[in-house]
Amino acid sequence: MWRSPLGKLSLRRLLRGGRLNDAGRLPRYAGILMLGASAIWAPILGYLGSAPVRYASDMSLILPGAGVSASVNLSEIGQASSYATSAFSSNSISPTETYKRLIAADRILSAAAASMKMQTRDFGAPRITLVDQTGLIHLQMTGNSPQDAQQRGQAVLHAFFTELDRLRADEQQTREGGGLGAIREYHASVQATRDAIANLQRESGLYTAEQYKEQVAATDRLRADTDSLQAELDKRTGAVTKLSEKLRLGPDQAAAALKLFADAEYLALVQQMSDSAAELAGLSARFGTRHPEVSRATAAYQTEQAKSLARAVTLTELPIEVLERIDLAPDGARAELLAELVRQETERAGLAAQVAGMTARLNHEDSRVKHLAPLAARLEDLQRDFAVAEAVFASAIARRQSTKSDIYASYPLVQVLEDPTMPERPSSPNRKLALLAGIAATFFLLISLALGWGRGAIIGLILAPRPTPEAPK
Repeated sequence: MWRSPLGKLSLRRLLRGGRLNDAGRLPRYAGILMLGASAIWAPILGYLGSAPVRYASDMSLILPGAGVSASVNLSEIGQASSYATSAFSSNSISPTETYKRLIAADRILSAAAASMKMQTRDFGAPRITLVDQTGLIHLQMTGNSPQDAQQRGQAVLHAFFTELDRLRADEQQTREGGGLGAIREYHASVQATRDAIANLQRESGLYTAEQYKEQVAATDRLRADTDSLQAELDKRTGAVTKLSEKLRLGPDQAAAALKLFADAEYLALVQQMSDSAAELAGLSARFGTRHPEVSRATAAYQTEQAKSLARAVTLTELPIEVLERIDLAPDGARAELLAELVRQETERAGLAAQVAGMTARLNHEDSRVKHLAPLAARLEDLQRDFAVAEAVFASAIARRQSTKSDIYASYPLVQVLEDPTMPERPSSPNRKLALLAGIAATFFLLISLALGWGRGAIIGLILAPRPTPEAPK
C-alpha cells in the first residue's frame, strides 16, 4: 500500500475520504477553503480597487424604410423621373450592416478622435448593436467621465454624418461626370441637326413642312381657279365666234365699224356718198352711161366714196381692202350687235390674258412644288430628328437635375433616434456583478468541499450490494 510522505494519509483514504464524524479532517478542509476563497476574492477585489471608472453613453440611429420617387413633365419636350427604392427592398444588401461597418471604419474613428484632439488608440471604438427586424442601430461609447462619454458619442455621430455627406457628394460627382459626356453628345446631335435644318432652309427658302403643305394647297387652288377661268374663256370664245358668224365680220372689224359710226365727219361723207349714189341711180335710169350727167354723178359718187374710205382708213388704220369688205351701213339693230360683239371680244381678251397669266403662274408654282417636294420631305425628317434629339437632350438635363435630389439612392437616409445620453452612473467596473460572481464562486467552492467531506459515504452507498429479488413461488 502506497503511503504519502505524511505517513498518515493513504491513497485509499485520499480517494474514499474519512468518516463523516472525523474532526481530524477539518483543518485540511479549512485550509483548502481559505486558499480557494483567496483565489476567488483576490482578483475580484484587485479589479475593483484598480480598474479605472468608465462611463457609457448610449445613442440610437434609425433608417426610414420608405422609397422616394419624383417625376418632371416638360411640355412638348419630354419627361424625367427618378425613383429611390426602399433601403430594405433588397435581400442581398443590408443598409444597417453597411452603416455598422462604416461607423467602425478607421477613417470615422480617426476623424472623431481628431475632433477631440486625441489619438485614435486612446479614443476607443463604439460598441454597435443591430436590432433584428428593424432599422435601428444602437451605439455605445465609453469615456472617462459622463461628459467625455457624451462628447465622444457626438464626435462619432458627427464624423459618421460628415463621411456620409462626402460619399454622397462623391457619388453625385461621379454620376454627373458620367452623364456630362452623354449630354455633350446629345447637344452636339441637336446642334448638327439644327445646322442641317438651317442650311436646307437657306437653300430652299422653305422654313417649315407646313409652309410646303400650304404652298401645295395654294397651287391646287390656283389650278382650280385657272380651270374655272379657262371654262369661262371657252364660253366667251364660243359666243364671239357665233356672233362673228352671224355678222360675217370679226371683232376687229366690228370695232372699226362702231368707231366709224361714232365719227360725224365720216357719217356726213357717207350721207353725201349715199346722196350721190341715189342721184347716180336716178340719172342712170334716164340716161346712158356716157351721158354727161351720168358721168358727173358717177364722178361725184366715186369722189365721195374715196373720201369716206380715206376717212375710214384714217380712223381705223385698216387697209382699204379690209374696209371694202366691211358692211359700214349705220343700221341701228346691227350697231347693237356690233357693240355686243366688241364687248364679248373685250371680255374674252381679258379672260385670255388672265388665263395666260394664271397658267404661267401655275406652271411656275407647279414646277417649284415638284422641286421642293424632296426638300420638304427632308426638312420634315430633319425637324422630326431635331424634335427627338431636343427631347432626349432636355430629358437628359432634367434627369441630371432630378438626380441631384436623389441623394439617398446608394446611401439611405439615416436619422438620429436618440442623441448621446449623459450617463448617471459608471458602466465599469461593475461592483455588483463582481460581488455576485465572487459570492457564487464561493458558494460553489463550499458545495465542492461538502461533497469532498462526504464522498466516502456517497461512494459506499453507490458500491453497496443490492438485495437479490426472491424467486416467485
